[in-house]
This record gives sequence, structure tokens and C-alpha cells, in this order.
Amino acid sequence: MRNMLKEMKTRLAQGEDLVMVTVTASSGATPRGAGARMLVGKTGRICGTIGGGAVEYRSQQIAAQVLETKSSRGHDFSLTREDVQNLGMICGGAVSVFFHYLSAGDGSAAALVDAALREIRRDDDLWLICDLSGGGALSLATRDNDSLSPYLTRRPHRVEVDGRELYIEQIHTKGRVYVFGGGHVAQELVPVLSHVGFPCVVMDDRPEFTRRELFPGAVDVIQGDFTRIADFVSIGSEDYVCVMTRGHAYDTQIQAQVLRCHPCYCGVIGSRSKAAGVRKALQEDYGLTTGELDLVTTPIGLEIQAETPAEIAISIAAQMILHRARRDKAL
Repeated sequence: MRNMLKEMKTRLAQGEDLVMVTVTASSGATPRGAGARMLVGKTGRICGTIGGGAVEYRSQQIAAQVLETKSSRGHDFSLTREDVQNLGMICGGAVSVFFHYLSAGDGSAAALVDAALREIRRDDDLWLICDLSGGGALSLATRDNDSLSPYLTRRPHRVEVDGRELYIEQIHTKGRVYVFGGGHVAQELVPVLSHVGFPCVVMDDRPEFTRRELFPGAVDVIQGDFTRIADFVSIGSEDYVCVMTRGHAYDTQIQAQVLRCHPCYCGVIGSRSKAAGVRKALQEDYGLTTGELDLVTTPIGLEIQAETPAEIAISIAAQMILHRARRDKAL
């Protein structure tokens, strides 16, 4: 979502009106569920997707009409047998889509985008609220919003509040990925994670491995001392950690520090035999508890027989996507 917001900011500043197309509800065998989104401009789709196929094609046509009428509206793809044939969705299903008209002229859309990007930079939980019964008026909510706090969940949903039908979606989840070690795997991993919505911070103690150009998309790149990482970063329970330094000693020192912070994920690169030795050292030399040690996932990544740095990065990103999805469903 952050990349789409940046695209909105640029286009609105250039005077281009936009339509944000959002799936607000779905049932049956639909390509994407609630929260799927794409951005449409005067030349068609700019970025994002609501699943491709005939529904997305038809939605682009409706978005073009919304740009002409300058008025937000919803559309239900209620798939009867005839609809299924017309839309090419063999398995059936139903999709509710809302088309938000974003005017470059009145400044309100740009102000909302700026506010959203500002909250994301602060790394706060953030929700986008769409008043479906009020012409699709958009607003933002954080945990401080007392009136909506009972409805601010990780899953996008529609709910009636004080007589209004609202679509509520979390567009930013607090938490970053701290990557310790800026070597070949990290250089492949960070762009992938950034692309799928994980804000990354890279830390290494070597200047040649903390050059910004090595990590496109990273929130921050830090040169620091591995023996005192708390002087440079602050890790909490919503954060992810990837440990991939140049040696076992550094990996052990970092784990000894980060595991006491109880991150939601701590993946460590290396073999199972190495992991057993490190676990023993962490327990005996650093006094970590069994519960803290059980936070470690090693070898890091899904087992896809990855060999190259790029392949290993894909396996790690896939594992983190799975971990995030399971956490979201559990909360």
C-alpha cells in the first residue's frame, strides 16, 4: 500500500485525477478477497490488481466512467450463471467493488495521502475507513481512535457503526524487519521483502555493506556495532528479525540480544548442526530461556532446495509471508 500511496501522491501533485478500486467483500471462488486494490488513471490501470481477468477488465471500464462523472460509487458483481459466463469466472462467486474518485483539484485526496504516508513513516498501525453509505468518504484511523477501536482488526471487513456502513481495512501494520548482515543474501532479500509490504532496516558493521544503493526499498541502512545493537535499533514484539552475518560468533551475539526483545519472528541462516551449537551456547553462556530460544527459526526459509542468494531470499520471503498471514488470522 505504501508504494501505491506514493504513486497517488505523485500523480495528484501532477494534476491527474485518479480512481482507487477496492474489493470490499467477496464470496465463492473469486481471484482476490477484500482488500485487493488497484489504481486507475486517465490511461488505465497504473498499479495494483484486484485479481485480473474479466472482473478487473470490467472494473477498469467502470473506473473510466467514474473519472468522467467525478463521483465515487460501488458495484456488485453478483454472479448468476449468466454473469459467470459473461465475466469468464467459471467457478462462480460474488465480488463487491468500490470506486473511490480522487480529485487532484480540491486537495482533500492529497491531504489524506500525505497523512497516511506520515503515519506509515512513524510505523504506527493504520486503518483506512470508507463510509460506503456516505458516498465513499475516506478517513484514517489509528489505535487512538476510541470510537472505532472495537472495529480496528487485522482483517478487512464491512460493519455498521451508528447507522453508517463502513469498510475498514488495515493498510499498515506496526513492525519492521531488522536484517543483521548486509551480504549477498540480504541484498537479494530486502528488495523482495519491501515489494511485499515488509519495511526493512539493514545493519552491518562494515561500511562497504551499508551503502544505500545495495538495498533499494530499505527504510534505513545502519553501520553499527553488533555487540550493542540496542544503541542503534529498537526491536519489539511486532518486529521481524533476520540474522545473516558473516560468522557464527556474530550470529550468536545478535541472537543473545534480540531474543530478549521477543520479536514475532527470528530467522537465522545456517545449518541445523550449527543451530544446535548456537542454541547450547545461548542457553549456557547467555542464560536464555527455552521459550526465548524457541522463537528462533533455523535454517531460515521454506525448504525449496534453494542454493543461490536469490533463491534463498525467495524462500525466506515466502516463509515470512506465511508467518504474517497466520498471525493476521490469529489476531
